[in-house]
Order: sequence, then structure tokens, then C-alpha cells
Amino acid sequence: MTTTTLRLALSAAVSASALLAGAASAQTAPQTPPRDDVSVVDEIVVTGTRVTGRSRLDTVAPVDVVTAETLQQRGATDLATQLAASVPALNFPRPSATDGTDSVRPATLRGQGPDQTLVLVNGVRRHSTALVNTNGSVGRGSAAVDLNAIPSSALERIEVLRDGAAAQYGSDAIAGVLNLRLREASSGGGATVTYGGYVTDYIGAYGGGDDLSDGESLTVSGWQGFGLGSDGFLTASVEYRDRESTNRSDIDPRFAPARVRGGQGDPESEDLAIYLNAGKPLAGGWDAYGWAGYQTREAAAAAFYRTPTDNAQNPAYPVSGRVYPDGYLPRILTDSTDWTAVGGVRGPAGGFDVDVNLGYGRNEIEFGVENTLNPSLGPTSPTSFYAGSLTYDQLVFGIDAARAYEVGFYGPLNVAFGLEARRESYQIGAGEPGSYERGTFLNIGGTDLSWGSRGFTGFTPANEVDEDRSNAGVYVDLEGEVFENFTVSAAARYENYSDFGDNVSGKLAARYDFTPSFAVRGAVSTGFRAPSLQQQYFTQTAILYISNVPYETGTFPSVSPVGLALGGTPLEPETSTNYSLGVVWRKGAFELTADAYSIDIDDRIVLSETLTGSATAAPGTNARTIFDLLQRYGASAARFFINGVNTETTGLDVVARYRIDEGFGRLDLTLAGNVNDFAVTKTPTTNTGVLPTPVSLFARQATLRFEEGTPPWKVVSQADWTRDRLGGTLRVTAFGDVLSPGATAATDLQLGDALVVDLEARYDLSDRVTLAVGADNAFDEYTAQSLPANNASGAFPFSNFSPFGFNGRFVYARLALNW
Repeated sequence: MTTTTLRLALSAAVSASALLAGAASAQTAPQTPPRDDVSVVDEIVVTGTRVTGRSRLDTVAPVDVVTAETLQQRGATDLATQLAASVPALNFPRPSATDGTDSVRPATLRGQGPDQTLVLVNGVRRHSTALVNTNGSVGRGSAAVDLNAIPSSALERIEVLRDGAAAQYGSDAIAGVLNLRLREASSGGGATVTYGGYVTDYIGAYGGGDDLSDGESLTVSGWQGFGLGSDGFLTASVEYRDRESTNRSDIDPRFAPARVRGGQGDPESEDLAIYLNAGKPLAGGWDAYGWAGYQTREAAAAAFYRTPTDNAQNPAYPVSGRVYPDGYLPRILTDSTDWTAVGGVRGPAGGFDVDVNLGYGRNEIEFGVENTLNPSLGPTSPTSFYAGSLTYDQLVFGIDAARAYEVGFYGPLNVAFGLEARRESYQIGAGEPGSYERGTFLNIGGTDLSWGSRGFTGFTPANEVDEDRSNAGVYVDLEGEVFENFTVSAAARYENYSDFGDNVSGKLAARYDFTPSFAVRGAVSTGFRAPSLQQQYFTQTAILYISNVPYETGTFPSVSPVGLALGGTPLEPETSTNYSLGVVWRKGAFELTADAYSIDIDDRIVLSETLTGSATAAPGTNARTIFDLLQRYGASAARFFINGVNTETTGLDVVARYRIDEGFGRLDLTLAGNVNDFAVTKTPTTNTGVLPTPVSLFARQATLRFEEGTPPWKVVSQADWTRDRLGGTLRVTAFGDVLSPGATAATDLQLGDALVVDLEARYDLSDRVTLAVGADNAFDEYTAQSLPANNASGAFPFSNFSPFGFNGRFVYARLALNW
């Protein structure tokens, strides 16, 4: 990001904040108008502090609160898309043709990896997905939490801690923390039906994209509160979503008749989620609580179009052409099942407020592929296969205790300590033999044919994994007002893992309130992220296209014979140092926060470059050495996970809010922006001596994915207006220019700055029924298209790095009933 771009983004944010501040000063009302009970609750946060009753503007670190109402004032009904529309520091791209990542998409905070943000539910660590993102998308090499496995109808609010917090919460909290707070209700309820679809058009290089209507989506959700006796609650939430696929592929000019043959877009999917959240007072001031959730998602995404001769085969014997005379587009089936259950008790003991809980979470993904074949089985090959499974589960036990002491400070010293113990396991299950076997048609006329199911090659018995590990951590967290208006907090954490050893992290933060309206806050912390079991043990051999050439590519553990030979080592934790400095200003109904930050990370865990081999290369060359090494594993290319990438990130978050409550109704104004500058400062190379010539294990394209694959700045402006029965929302989101890196500089694509406008109008048909209509991306914004030279098939006109996807305008209607 250039200095000029940074100045422009900062100037825009500061100027808009000044305008809002001026509007605040011009109002005669000296105080914020009274807010309803729900809004008052939203002001109190439990994330980033263990002091009870702390409001989000009084914390020593920046915390955003996103309410359920805010999440649902748009057409998108999946949680990650809703959250990205409200938090500028969070981005949620929508990649296509990336295998399971099409259906289980990761989100990023402050440009860091998807697995570098800790996700909590009611303060308890959430389990990650079993999927490893192994293709060329944002988040490549990560195994993150699937935010979309949690229905927004089950949530009361989300607290977003934008600061390093590993010393407080443990591994993964490098970029920050998302704490999803579940709805608590003993009565009342609501139901919502949202229906919409994409109505869009674009002009493709080959004439595609004219007057498109697809991606119809129906979401039915609801919640109901029940009493448990006279003083308890049980809140049940359910959400069902049925979404058709979208396709933004252009016309394929290579064959007659000229028509669309690719399938770039969102997958077809069907989701069902059920959540229960309960609480019940016990004797002696103790409470029992717990929640359980279940979500299933069946999705079907397009892979790469295969021609009748399939360039992975011998054209003289076109097996695929005998089965599919006009070519074929395989569909990857990703069926995800997610379970979670947590129970606990909390109450007073020995002067402390104590919380004891036990939670379990499990994610299983089963893969299939249809409209396909295994070329090595010949013309009688089946056309659909079961391709195997991935499973991850987590058992977590926690004890937390806190109390306030009078120690001579201006205010009490809050002392909190506790422990967390986890057991994790990870399994890979093989697919049916036809999805991976090498049949009798493997070699025709001296030329090897492809093997395994096209689109997604099944996991083999040799890929099967069943691994587990355990860890335990203890922490202490202190916070108090040392002098009048000067608050200091400090935290330290020790963790020990059964597979790589221990780690110590710490955090020191402070805040000084110069006046009741103005405060300065800052923090410095160290952090870490443990290598996931998925990164340590994922293995698969599949066809991977590299510069449009198919390679039988093996993904191997770093300590496997292949990984060790090519430079792999046992994975170690990533370590980080975070710095932040910010200000808080509030006057009447106006508030402004601005927080600058710096995040330095060493030994990031990444998926290496794909090292390719060749049987025809000269002896003694890298290509021949790699080919000879991989022959016993049935692969001609290899990649593995490795530490060794160092990065530096600097940025700024600005959030301004103002409420006007006058005769024309209530108007809530929000302006929020994030500026983020990311730099890779160190990359690893092969160093074992096996390869004659050392090569980079994290080269140009991978580096640029890190540095420029997310927006260098993002600004969200939102106005919410209500008067009597009428209401409306106008949201304008500006994105900075993202780079979609190619194999060479000549194939790089600048996506360009973008402005996305969302509109919604609401009308209360009665006190309980509301009708809303609207459009996300109302003006049908798209990023720049790929040049024809880089998209000869027309299949991929748009980049997977687009920060707001590439589906165009989404129009919708929503009917909400509350009781």
C-alpha cells in the first residue's frame, strides 16, 4: 500500500469522524437519549476483561459489539458475511473451485490468517473445522473455525476484541477474539423468512454474463424462549437455508457451440442448524448453564471443466470422450456435520466468583464427487464416488476464578486465574477404491492416463490418519485502577502441549482517562499459535493444476520421509508480538475510537510451494531428483507444511458512532474503517542438501497472497433510520485495491478499488410483524476481470480474492414475526 493511499484512507476516516463530531456538538441534547434494555445490555462486555460490569468504551483494549439486529439487516443470512459487513477489520472472501473451501470458507481479521483469530462461544473455546485450506485462496494452509456453522438467530450479540490476547485466552488469539454470545430468553420468540436471489449482469470477454438470475436462497429461522421452573431459561433456535448455485463463468471460446462450460460461483447448499442454550439458578448463589448445537450442510460445488480428451490423458485414447462426448464438469460434494455441547456451573466459593465448564465439539466432513470418472478404469468407470472423510474433535475443560481486592490502589484490584485443558484428535478416512485406484487403463500406448476420480481424488488407505494430543494451560490476569483515572492490566499464561512442548506469553495494557470524555489506551503483548493437528498430519495425493498442467501432487506431513527429504521439520508454534495505542472520545450521543496496531509474527506455519518433478529431466537436476523421490508415493509433485515465514503488520482501526433522536425519527450513524499494511520479511528455502539447487518454499505468488490478498483499507458507513412504522438501512462499503497474484508479474491482476452499496427498507405491518425489502450490492459492483490471455477457457473471469465475492446484485424480501 502506497503512502498516498494510506493518507487518503486516513484522511477520509478522520474527515468523516469530524463531520459526525460536528453534528454531535450542534445538538442541544447533552446526553445520549435513553436506550432500551437490550441496548443497555449490549454496552457491557465480557471479552478482553475479567472485570464485571465493564462497558465497551471503558475497556483497556478495543472491543466492538455487533448486535443480532445489526447482523440481520441485510439479505445475506450466513453469519460470516453478516459480520464482515459490520466489522471493517474482518474480511470474508468467497472463493470458487477450491475444493472444500468453496463450502467451508474462512474469515480473516486484520489481514492475519483465519486460524489466528480465536473464536469463543459464551467465553468457551470453539472447535475448528476438520478442513485444511490447501488451494490458492486467502487462508491457504489454515484450518479455521467455521463461523457459518452457527446460526445468527441463536445469537444475542458478538463481541470482537481487536487486540492480541493469547496471554488471556491461549493459542490462536494473535489477531484478536470473536466471542459469540448466545441468546438468553425464558419467554417470547421470533421467526423470520428471507427469500432472495441474484439479479445481475456483466459483460464477459467472450460475451457471457448477460441478464443473469440465479442463486435463489430461502432461509427460515426462529427462536423461542421457555421457562425452566420459575427462574431458569431455555432458548431454542433453529435455522434452515436452501441456496441454489451461482455461475459467473464466461463463454468457453475453444469449442463449438460456444457456451458456458465452467462453473465459477457459490456452491449449491442446504443447511440445517439447531441450538439450545439454558441456565438455571441453584442453591447458594450458584447457577448451572449449558448449550448444545448441531449443524449439517450438504453442498455441491463445481470443479474444473474437463474436455472430451482431458489434457491429463492420452488424446489418442480419450476415455472421457467415450463417457462424456461433450466434456464434463465434475461436482465436488462436501457434507459437513458439526456438533457442540458445553455444560458448567458458576458461583461464589471462598470469596471468588468461580466458573467450571466442560465442552465438546466435533466437525466431520465427508467428500464425494459426481458427474465424473476415473480415467484409469476405462469407459466403464463409475460416474460418482465417495472420496473419504476428515474429522476433528476437541474436549476442553476450564476453571476460572476471580475476585476484587483492596490493595491500596485508587480502586480495587481484580485478580483472576484459572486453567484450561484440552484434548484434540484428527482423523482421515479413505474413500471407496474407485475414487483413488489405478486401473488397468493406466497406460495406453506408452502414455500414462490419469487415475482417481476427476475433480476430487479420494483419500487412499495410505492417507488414513488417527492422531491426538493434549495440552494444559494456566493463567493469571490482573486489572485495577492504580491511580485515579489510570487503569492497568497484566496477564501471563503458561501452556504445555504433548507434541511440541511449552510456551509462555504475557500482556501489559493501560488506560488513562484525561476527562470523562477522552481517554488514551495501549497494550503490548506476546502470543502464540500452536500448529494444528490438521497442519501436522494432513496427507493426500490428488491432481493439482499448476500453470494449467496437471500434476499428481502429494501433500505430506512435514516429518514424513518426503517432507524431511525436502526440508520439512517438526512444526513449532508461531510466536507474535503485538503493540497497540488508541484513543476514546465521547460527547453526548457521539463516540469515537481510533486504535493503531502493530503485529509481528515469527515462524508462521505455511503450506510450501509445490515442488514438481519430471521423468524426462536430466539426472542431477531438481526435477529429476524430485521425480525419483516421489515415485514410491505415486506422485510427481509434493508440498508440505513448514515454519519459517516472518511477517510485520501495521494498521489503524477507526470507529465513530452517533445517534440523533429528533422529530423526524431516530437516526443511528456509524462510520468504521480499517487500514492494514502487511509485509513478509522472511521466507524459507530447501536446506537439506537433497535437491542440487536450493529453492524457495514460499515464493512470489504465496508472498503476494499474504501481502496484498486482502484489502489494504476498508471503510463501512451505515445509517439506520426508524420513525413510527417505517425504517431503513443504507450501508456503503469501500474496499481498497486487492492484488490477485499470478504465477508471474505478467499474469497479476489488480482488482481495483470498489464501492458496494446495500439498501433495505422496513415497514411494521403490526406491532409484531415486519416486512423488509432490499438489495445487497444494489448497484451490481464487480471487480476487474481476468485478461483473456489468463482465462482462455472463459471458466474463471473473476478472482477468488475479491473481498465481496463476484455474484453481483442480490435482491431479497424478509418477513419477521415477533411474539
